[in-house]
Amino acid sequence: MNKYEILKKYFGYDSFREGQEVLIDGILSGHDTLGIMPTGAGKSLCYQVPALMLDGITLVISPLISLMTDQVMALNQAGVHAAYINSSLTPNQTRLALMYAKEGRYKIIYVAPERLLLPEFIDFASSVNISMITVDEAHCISQWGQDFRPSYLKILDFINLLPKRPVVSAFTATATHEVKDDIINIMKLIDPCILVTGFDRKNLKFVVKKPKDKYAQVIDYINEHRNESGIIYCQTRKNVEEVCEKLCQDGINATRYHAGLSDTERKQNQEDFIYDTRPVMVATNAFGMGIDKSNVRYVIHYNMPKNIESYYQEAGRAGRDGLPSECILLYSGQDVATNQYMIDYVSENNELDYDTLKIIKERERNRLKKMTYYCFTNDCLRTYILRYFGENAENYCGNCSNCLTQYENEDVTEVAKGILICMKESKMRYGIAVILDTLRGSKSQKVLKYSLDKSSQYGKYQTMTIHKLRNIFNHLLVNDYVYQTDDEYQIAKISEKGRDFLDSDTESIIIKLPKEIEKVDTDKKAKKQTSKNSSNVSGAMSGMFEELRSLRKQIASEQQVPPYLIFADKTLIDMCDKVPHTKDEMLMVSGVGEKKYEKYGETFLKAIKEYEINNM
Repeated sequence: MNKYEILKKYFGYDSFREGQEVLIDGILSGHDTLGIMPTGAGKSLCYQVPALMLDGITLVISPLISLMTDQVMALNQAGVHAAYINSSLTPNQTRLALMYAKEGRYKIIYVAPERLLLPEFIDFASSVNISMITVDEAHCISQWGQDFRPSYLKILDFINLLPKRPVVSAFTATATHEVKDDIINIMKLIDPCILVTGFDRKNLKFVVKKPKDKYAQVIDYINEHRNESGIIYCQTRKNVEEVCEKLCQDGINATRYHAGLSDTERKQNQEDFIYDTRPVMVATNAFGMGIDKSNVRYVIHYNMPKNIESYYQEAGRAGRDGLPSECILLYSGQDVATNQYMIDYVSENNELDYDTLKIIKERERNRLKKMTYYCFTNDCLRTYILRYFGENAENYCGNCSNCLTQYENEDVTEVAKGILICMKESKMRYGIAVILDTLRGSKSQKVLKYSLDKSSQYGKYQTMTIHKLRNIFNHLLVNDYVYQTDDEYQIAKISEKGRDFLDSDTESIIIKLPKEIEKVDTDKKAKKQTSKNSSNVSGAMSGMFEELRSLRKQIASEQQVPPYLIFADKTLIDMCDKVPHTKDEMLMVSGVGEKKYEKYGETFLKAIKEYEINNM
């Protein structure tokens, strides 16, 4: 079979997505390959299709058990025999899997990097024809990446032990230019075919909110999206426990995931989420890598992550099927302090020397600043993310909270100078909160204790809302007029640029500030649109969609597989749109290949026919 026949027969698609064919052709022509593609862009097909065409076995090196399990289950559903080798298997199960692989039963084997240099695995790999080695989540190999894993550095040692060097391919969704170069150099890719398709996920709506009550914001949102599945990321185990407990008390089918739970409970909770038994997952960042659940309609960050890479990877778990989904970040100043603490005192990597660790921490602090600025900016959120990854973009997407908020330009030169004068007079000894309290004329204990009520700027902006004053300060921070120290207390300091601005009689600062009244109206309008379009199915067909979704859940329960592995939501929606009545018509539905039709086609055709009869 050629690549198009494999694509249709096993995966149910008539054509490749952007970039897939270029990478597949690169592999098939014998070139090492590096693909940087956003989550949901179909990276796995880029190595699975050629793996089925190459003579020997393809080894896919993957960092997490959950990722391997999900991928292997999906391949088996599609009619492709695959296996995984990791610590979840007993020694006897591992020997059996390797024996079957030697007999030619598996074309694709997923393996954890920690298993590569074990004698038993080296013996296996040296005795079979390894056509390709694929490194999934390849950013893990770079110590400058957000998920550096020392075990990934052993991959090259393993390749060098093989009798014949296979084609090497590597894939990731999040890689800056520096990380990309690291992957190429550390893996020693030979004349690689490199493709960066872009980082944009147009189906995702990005939202930043700064609510006084984060939980109230979360429960309101979930109540408006009761029939949808979502992930709520929290910074600490304590947050996870508190949020999950409250949701359950409020009648939400939620579950939890963090490193403090037993292996048994983590596995059960993950399965409850994947199988839609409990469609809401509350978790730390320990959850999610390799979870291919395609119908996650929203990802809420209860706390701000420590860098853009982590945020985009976690937020990108929404809408993997390409349907409209939301990524909501709930920001508070405490999130910055917590992340700063975690960078300084937690996650010490014993395998790195002192100087390297110092450099990494400095880079992490810089990443945290960029993440914080994302929460401050009034510019397009999507553009901010894309530019961070080195991709040019217009400063308007029409599908983020900033682009959907009405702004007006305002000259804030006088206020900005007032902020800097207040900092200068206080000899730059205090943090942002104390400076703002001084400007608003607060009689707080700190302001009075430090005699800041004697400042020439004391109470000068007492009629201005704290929200507006903080917006102006944030603009100064984002645009390098001021900066914060990296120590525990985060003291606000005036930069050289800020000093030049203070001395200038001509420079002005004009910023975009939200119109409060219009913003409320926009939020209400967006909320109505979200509720109306939450199912992504036209009103006339929503009944059929629910029938097919119910049938899918029943079959999934009987076969003990996640519902989205039967058919994705996008496939069910296409069924509702095309309303097939024959095998040929069903095979025209996106995501229905010959193997899937053999298993489920007739059952779904029957359901569609029955629905039409009962609703004529």
